[in-house]
Amino acid sequence: MKRFHVHVSVGDLSQSIQFYTELFGSQPSVLKSDYARWMLHDPRVNFAISQRGAALGVQHLGIQAEDRAELEEVYGRETFLTTGESTVYGHDPVRTELVKAQEVACCAPKCCSSEAA
Repeated sequence: MKRFHVHVSVGDLSQSIQFYTELFGSQPSVLKSDYARWMLHDPRVNFAISQRGAALGVQHLGIQAEDRAELEEVYGRETFLTTGESTVYGHDPVRTELVKAQEVACCAPKCCSSEAA
């Protein structure tokens, strides 16, 4: 079954976690120093927030598929398959390059500088 995905950039992660935990009535299923995610069942939403220096507000929306058959069914739209901590996007080469650029810009952890080497 597909799940709606929302990723929001927030100014105060701790305050936002407290707000959304109360709103959803559950703790985040994933919690990192700059990121939190709730995998809600009612409504079926993958709701994520982060504090990574991006402009505040909605960063992206999508439809998450739970298996490859669902992914293929909705392949023509902006969707992804999450397996553990990995995300797999459609097979279109142009889309693959676009998604790589978007992952670096919005979703990749900020841990290392390429100039440090």
